[in-house]
Parts: sequence; C-alpha cells; structure tokens
Amino acid sequence: MKLAKYHWLFNEEPVLPEDYLQATAEFNVDPLAAKILWNRGIQEPEAIRKFFQPQVEDLYDPFLMHDMTRAVERLQQAVAEGQRILIYGDYDADGITSTTVMKETLELIGAEVEYFLPNRFLQGYGPNLAVYKEKIAEGVQLIVTVDNGVAGHEAIAYAQSQGVDVIVTDHHELPPTLPEAFAIVHPRHPEGNYPFGDLAGVGVAFKVATALLEEVPQEFFDLVAIGTVADLVSLTDENRILVQFGLQAMRMTERLGLEALLRAADIKKSSLSEESIGFGIGPRLNALGRLGEAGPGVALLSSFDEEEIATIITFIEQQNEARKDLVQTVTAEAMAQALTMTDPILVLAQENWHEGILGIVAGKVLQQTGKPTIVLSVDPEKGTAKGSGRSVAAFNLFDALNSRRELFLHFGGHHMAAGMTLPIEKVAELRQFLSEYVYQEEIDFTQGQELVIDERLQTSEISIPLIETVRKLAPFGTDNQTPNFLIDNVAIKQAKQIGGDLSHLKLVVGDEKLDAIGFSFPNSAQEFSSDAENALVGQLSINEWNGNRKPQLMLQDFAVRGLQLFDWRAKNERPANLLMERTAYIVFNQEHRRAVPENGQIVTPEELSALSWSDFQQFVFVDCPSDPTQLKEVVQQSSLDRFYLLCLSDDAYLNGVGTREQYARLFTFIKQQKQLDVRYKTGQIAQFLKIPEKLLIFMIQVFFDLKFVTIEDGVLTSIEAPANQPLTNSGVYQKRLQQIKSEEFLLYSDIHTLRAWLLTKEENNK
Repeated sequence: MKLAKYHWLFNEEPVLPEDYLQATAEFNVDPLAAKILWNRGIQEPEAIRKFFQPQVEDLYDPFLMHDMTRAVERLQQAVAEGQRILIYGDYDADGITSTTVMKETLELIGAEVEYFLPNRFLQGYGPNLAVYKEKIAEGVQLIVTVDNGVAGHEAIAYAQSQGVDVIVTDHHELPPTLPEAFAIVHPRHPEGNYPFGDLAGVGVAFKVATALLEEVPQEFFDLVAIGTVADLVSLTDENRILVQFGLQAMRMTERLGLEALLRAADIKKSSLSEESIGFGIGPRLNALGRLGEAGPGVALLSSFDEEEIATIITFIEQQNEARKDLVQTVTAEAMAQALTMTDPILVLAQENWHEGILGIVAGKVLQQTGKPTIVLSVDPEKGTAKGSGRSVAAFNLFDALNSRRELFLHFGGHHMAAGMTLPIEKVAELRQFLSEYVYQEEIDFTQGQELVIDERLQTSEISIPLIETVRKLAPFGTDNQTPNFLIDNVAIKQAKQIGGDLSHLKLVVGDEKLDAIGFSFPNSAQEFSSDAENALVGQLSINEWNGNRKPQLMLQDFAVRGLQLFDWRAKNERPANLLMERTAYIVFNQEHRRAVPENGQIVTPEELSALSWSDFQQFVFVDCPSDPTQLKEVVQQSSLDRFYLLCLSDDAYLNGVGTREQYARLFTFIKQQKQLDVRYKTGQIAQFLKIPEKLLIFMIQVFFDLKFVTIEDGVLTSIEAPANQPLTNSGVYQKRLQQIKSEEFLLYSDIHTLRAWLLTKEENNK
C-alpha cells in the first residue's frame, strides 16, 4: 500500500436544476463542466453569463474605491502644475506591471513622471525612508505607490512632513493603523464601498487609470492579466473578467517587449493561456527582482526600441536561468537537511543560500515532505538569518510566529506564508518553539494537505472533447482551480522516472490511450506494480506533438491500495543497487546471502517469528524457497503490504534432476577414476561428461546421499559395492523435485497470478 500524499476531499454530487442546465448549455457547456461550475458557486443566470461571456461594462466603477476621487484630483493637479511625480513600485511581476500601467497612464495625461522599483537586498519591500529622502531632495513633488504602501508609515510620514503628498495604491493586508498618506486607494479599505476586494496591485493601478482617463483603458488589459495571474490572487469575479480580456489582448499585443518575452518563453500566441503567464512570463519577470534590479522589466514592457528590448531579453533569460539553477541547488541542500529531521515543522538554515529564492525552496520542500517549512539564509557577518516560510491549511504559520514575535528582528506574513529575519542564535529556539507549539495546540498533520477532487472518471470516458469542455471553465487559478479528477482502480502499464535528475514521473495508464506526467515525484516509479489497485488524481490536458493530440493527465497525487507485489525476477542488478531503507531481505538458501546489499538486513525463515514488523516498510524475497507456501506464510502473517520478488534460484527447474543416461555416465566415470577432485575440477568433469556443472554437482550430492560415494576434503571416492536403491530414495533428490515445482510456479507464473495466490488463504488451497 502507498498512501496518498494529500487528504482527498470529494465535491458533492449536486442535483442540477433543469433551468441551470439550460442556462449553461447556451454556452455549449456539457453536464460535467456544469456540475463543476455549480459546485464553485456559479449558479444564477447572470453569474453564468458573466463567467462565460463577460463584457467591459461588467467592470466595477473605480470611484467606489476609497479615496479614488481624492487621488484623481491630486494627480490632475500635479499634471496641471507640472509637478514631478514618482511612482514607487515593487520588485515582483505584479509590481512591474503595476508600475508600467501607472507610468503609461500618467504619461497619457501629460505628467512629468519617473519610477523607482526597490532592490529587495538593498531597500527591501515597501516605502524606504532613505529613497524617499533622496527623491524628495532631487525635487519630486508627489509620490504614488503601486503594489505597496499600506505598511510604509515612517517613509510616508516623512514625505508628508516635507510637503510631498503620497498617494498609496495597494492591495496587501491592511495593518491595524494606516499611514497618514494624502490618499489610500485600496479595494478592501473599511471606509470604501468597492464590491470586490481581491484585486492585484496591477488591478488597483488599472482602476486608477480608468478613473483618470474616464474610460476603460483596454490597452492595459495585457499587463493587468500578467500581474493578476502572477500574483496568485483570486481568479473570480472582476479578476476573472480582467484576465479573460487580458489573455485576448496578449494574443493581439502590440507591445514589442511582450512579444519578445513570449518568444523567449517559447509561447505561441495561438495557444496562450493563464499557464503561459504562470509558468513562462511571470517567473521571468519575477527572476529580475529575485536576483537584483526589477527596473528592466518596466523598460521592457513599455519600450518600442528593438535594440533595447533585445538587450533586456538577454538579461532576463540569464537571470531566469540563474534563478532556476539556484532553486535546484538550494532545494537539494535543503532537502538533504529535511530528510535528517523528525520535527513536525522544518526550520532549515545554511550560509550562502540566496535570499531571493528561499520562498520557492520552502514551497518545494513543503511539497515533497508535506511539512510546513521555513528556509533561512545565514549571514555570519550580520549575525542574522533571513528567509521565508510556507505552510499548509492545518497550520496557521502567521499566528504561530506572531505569538513569539520577540524572536524576530523583522516579521510579516499570513496563514500560508511568512517572511522573517532573526538573530542566528535564535534559530534553534525557533525550531524548538514550533515543535512545542504543534504539540500544545494539538495540530493534526496526519491527514496531510487537502486536495479537492471535482469528479471521478474512467479512462474510457477521457477524450479530447471532454478536456476541451472542461477547459471552458478557464482561466484557472486561485479560487477557480484547474479541476482534479480521480481515476480509480486503474492498471499501470509502465512507470518510469524522467527528466535530467529523474525527479519527474511518467505513467502509461490502462489501455495506453492515456499518459500521466507528474512533476516533482522523485523515486515514485517504484511504487507502482502492474497488478495493484492504483488510484490517480490529476488534471486533464492535451499533449500535442508532431500534429498529434492525445489526452494527458497532469498527476497531482496517487495512492496504491492493497498488496503491492513488485516484480524484480528479471532484474540483473548488483547488490548495491537493491539497497532500500527499512527493508528486510528474506533468504531461504544461505548461499544467496551474497546477493543482499552490504548493510542490508538479512532475515531467515526461522527468524521471522521474532521480527518486529514495525521496523520495516517492505520485504525482498531474495530467492525461491523449496516450498512456495513459505513465501505465502510470510505475506499473510506480516503487517506489511509491500513485497519485492527477486527470487534468485540455482536453476533447478532449467537443469532438472538429470536423466537415467546422465547418471549412468557419471557412475561409470566415477568407477573408472576411483577418486575425483570435486573441490576444484567439477567444471572440467562437467565439460568431459557433457553435463551442466550445476546439474553435475546436484547428481554428485544425490550419490553421496545414497552412499554411492564418499567425499572427504574435497575428494570423491567410489564405494566398491553400494546397496542397490532407486535415485528417488534420496532426500536430496526429493527436495530437488520440490524445488523444481517451486521454481516453476514462482519464476514462470505472471505477477497477477502470484498476487491472487498470495491473497488466497492457505486452507482454501489444500
């Protein structure tokens, strides 16, 4: 049995009203997609219409947002008076696109504008007092923040005290006390009336642009889509509309920089989707701020200079490759630490880990271990450890850390993620505190993270048309996740690790009409046996290759139920390659001990009764017993359900027991020679008599057992007048006959037959 990594939650099976089915059918949505949509709360005709056929008029009035009128009037005043305006942005994809939207909007109305994106390693996130002082000294007269600002009390207070107004446009969590800015434009401001609170920073900037320009600036839809998808905000309501329009705009974009970015990411406009942003465009823009300056991102998106664009694209690709290399290296080092730790919350720390990618690494460790993870980069010169944490639904990371805020020099975050800086000497205390916190709060991690399953499917139901109708529910993202489907009791024809580091998994499912691909599933191929009850959970996609289109399952999780029987009978591996953790290697014939890996725990049948089953995860049957029921008894008496059949043999079945003619030839030869060296010369004797050496050795053992010969110090001597008796009187001969039957069954039965036999109670077989 292989348990699922996640805790599977199944959506309800609703009874869909006929008028609802009719309403969805108007948009060519079949009942399967309609059921998924119903479970996601889209149930009324107008909501269905907006979901599938949004209109620009469905966007909300920007002036419903707090301080929008005040912000617009102040910006208009600045333009009229020729005041210098600074846009203060952020270093991620949302901040880059927010800055670009605000910059181009202000330029459209004739503003004198410049922008500044902080460096996360120099200025950090949000309003920076030193930068504000520098810019004000240079003559800036109005500051507009985008994608930041609500926590920038000190810098904003300074600017306002110098007569420089600050307009905050932000979407992050509102602190208990807001800064004393000239205006705070925020979709969730308690004094506002905006109907949708989950806009990204670029969404807020877009609403300011709409208010300033007195119309919906559709030329910014492409930028809004990029920032919204990349920032992982809710893809519902107004954000869904913005992304739908944005994807359409991206397919027709006239932004030379964006076109170059699409080419660099190998994204075709015809197949562009939210995944293109999430896995292609977003990571490239984010790579800039993760490793250094994010400003080139704004220049790229707003430039029409092809030479400048080419230079920036080259730089972005270099940064993105460097980012991927860093993530791979640090993740490997972090996982090496994680695998040595038994703590319920992982706190991993090391020198020289790049601060810009620690959040990604924490997420990857969480994905592989299932444990909330904090990853810290240690700086001995500063005496600090700085990093990020990622968590699961069962553990509110912010609440836990906030209860010991005194440990940190800087700290912030929310339920599932946090960033922090603390003295090096506090790292061990943090690790201990989190372990105690889990115990004291009785937090249950046993069920794992939740994975919602939208529908059960058979492989026969999966088709290109089905996948295309599910795709109508896109764009997918936060709060409108790509549907997960359970394919249960499915046969796996082939399982193998793929990728440069073999960390990904490829399965051939059922009748081979469906492939499954799982990213970040290291060492998982070995979990599948073709006869087991396999359950796969994943997302449906279409794999297009050389003009062919084939359904594909993007694997999210899997489970294997019941007895897992792994067929290694055809393996020709060195012992070292068979080494596995918490494994018992059962040896029936002591001559086969040499096949067990060094440090592998060998167990004989006599030792099984005293074995502590809980010490092991699986058994390897190294060789064939003389009686197959010995193997069955082990399986049925143990509490384990993972067994590997190596089943080495002495080829009794292949060599048989020998013919009458072969025995006569050997007997005559022995009589002629009187004495034979059977310690070193069996090979030569076998060659002379034209009898396989293994069979010859067995025949000599039979003669010895029947007292036809004696053997002393490796020398065989013929007995002059042995008692006349049949070969079948030999116990060695009878044991060989039994071994032949055992090998015939265990080596040449298919794995399905063996599994069924192992699961059958022995009394039913007698």
